[in-house]
Amino acid sequence: MSDDSSTSSAESVVEIKEVEDITDLSNSDVCTKYQEASVIVNLALKGLISQCIPGAKVLDLCKFGATIIDTSASKLYTKKINGAAVEKGVAFPVCVSVNDVICNNSPLASEEIEPLKAGDIVKLDLGCHIDGYISVAAHTLIVSDTPDAAPQVDDEMGNVAVAAYNAMLVAAASIKAGAKNSSVTEVVNRVATAYNVNAIASVRMHQMKRFVIDGVKEVALKDPTADELEAGEEKVDECTFEQAEVYAVDVALSTGEGRPRPSGTYRTTVFKRNVEANYRLKMKNSRYLLSEVDKKFPTLPFTLAHFEDERAAKMGVTECVGHGLLTPYPVLHEQKDAKVAHFKCTVLLLPSGTLRVTGLDMPGYFKTEKKPDEETEKLLTELAEVAAKKAKKKAAKKKKKKAKA
Repeated sequence: MSDDSSTSSAESVVEIKEVEDITDLSNSDVCTKYQEASVIVNLALKGLISQCIPGAKVLDLCKFGATIIDTSASKLYTKKINGAAVEKGVAFPVCVSVNDVICNNSPLASEEIEPLKAGDIVKLDLGCHIDGYISVAAHTLIVSDTPDAAPQVDDEMGNVAVAAYNAMLVAAASIKAGAKNSSVTEVVNRVATAYNVNAIASVRMHQMKRFVIDGVKEVALKDPTADELEAGEEKVDECTFEQAEVYAVDVALSTGEGRPRPSGTYRTTVFKRNVEANYRLKMKNSRYLLSEVDKKFPTLPFTLAHFEDERAAKMGVTECVGHGLLTPYPVLHEQKDAKVAHFKCTVLLLPSGTLRVTGLDMPGYFKTEKKPDEETEKLLTELAEVAAKKAKKKAAKKKKKKAKA
């Protein structure tokens, strides 16, 4: 004979476990964690922008950004869950890429590059996670002579920056439940064509899941040409976006050819563990590095700068990469004198629609005389109207709250 109270209790436990196992946006706690991580990402970007001044060292900027992320994240979710601390902090190493360097530049202490100077084009790229729920962003700026003065921006740079930012906005708005990734590639190409710039061929937008920064679903900025396919570039499989998914909307455009090259100047320092690969490493330094990675960075990207023994990490990484244990994020260059702009945001596909939770406004000094195509201009106008309404509502709410105080 069954005990009704015992059965009811068991069912409750099962229901609680099912709720805990839901790791997409249909779980309100998961949604909150994505948004908390997004707040930190935007905070880190703002902090870094304020520090991008003549004489600033790239290494110091990377450390500063990581400190903001780790310190801010450490204040959240401080209670242990089932006896274990909630993991949180940097989800993608802070990268500061200057001028024709496109992305992934996060130098080591022993290999510092020249400091920033007025007029430098700086691309900031970073990510934060709370309990494995990741938010990322990238931003482009020009270093000013003084904090109060607007930098000098030539027409080419203004044009490519406006194009990249607008492409990010329309791409983010196009990622919605039921739409296909090919439609997003089309809108990015439309914007690039209108502004007469080129998409960086190897850049991809990715779905993100818990502890997964580059999910299976992805979006190409442009379809590879026959020559690019022959050279090894892969065509992205078609997919359909679904509600409760999360995406990194990553756009990098260039006044050059849009064909990135591995850097011959800067060392690759950002890597990610390939969790499906195993191999008995022969070198002591390689075993040390992999052991540390498995303990500290089992799933998310990291930089070699995180390791106490930098020399051992540099020596050990070659064997780890050679046997597929680590995936490199190489420092990529455009052709010399090409202007590159990089903007990235995170979007949540909610029942109410697509919500952009990271990414700052484009600097006002980026301007162009070129206009987008009619369809893109219409969408940008609609997005601007929605943003203005939200800002007005937020300001009214803040004013009301201040009046009550």
